Amino acid sequence: MQAFHVYYRNTQGTLMRILTAVSRRAVELTYVHAQAESNDQTCKVTLLLEVNAKQVGQLRRDWYAIVDVTDVRIGSAESISDHAADWPGATPHPPSPASHPTDETIRAARA
Repeated sequence: MQAFHVYYRNTQGTLMRILTAVSRRAVELTYVHAQAESNDQTCKVTLLLEVNAKQVGQLRRDWYAIVDVTDVRIGSAESISDHAADWPGATPHPPSPASHPTDETIRAARA
């Protein structure tokens, strides 16, 4: 597990381009946290990803190719995991069971 800290200028679509580089490789986003830095124009997104060495290189290359990305740093996952455990919204949720239609829902759909 690797922690990535991507620093970028807060312009329209930059965060989505950063996240798209991850989803393009079908890597699960275990943890994502975006925050503004002390400078009004600079933001940081922290990602916790399970990637191999080849994917690390690909992601760094893709992120640096984005014009508004200013820096990419790789850190330890332990500090992020501890921080994520303190935030209740960061815990994984079990998949919700598929609901079967009841007579009420069928009647409501026909109406």
